[in-house]
Amino acid sequence: MAKQLNIFVENKPGRLMTITETLFKNSINMRAMTVQDRGDFGMMKLLVDKPDLANTALSALGFAVALKDALAIVIDDTPGGLFKLLQIFNDKKINIQDAYGFVIESKKKAVLCVEVKDPAAIKSTVERSGFVVLSDAQLYDL
Repeated sequence: MAKQLNIFVENKPGRLMTITETLFKNSINMRAMTVQDRGDFGMMKLLVDKPDLANTALSALGFAVALKDALAIVIDDTPGGLFKLLQIFNDKKINIQDAYGFVIESKKKAVLCVEVKDPAAIKSTVERSGFVVLSDAQLYDL
């Protein structure tokens, strides 16, 4: 299962640069990112190709980092692609705690990364419904 880094970041100039510089110095490649403003602090969520190394390197600099399981679900990059997946979540009463997406091939494939309460069980539900959930290696090698 894919691992996502959740990094608690002080909201001031240079903090994101420090994070990305650390990734660069450790030859860690980002696959996706999101930053959420929460006042004096924020939350940065990263998908990287070496999550364990990124966790260690950023923690050594004093960042509060958590590795979280995330499902990286392939959807069609067409109108209704996301809707079809969310119908399944709705039908099964699955709550999405957090999500973000990115495109692999324009007008072909996209990925929705979701945090849910029980990712292993929900992975099976999603796959039985015909969707592909990327393994950690597949996601990191994009």
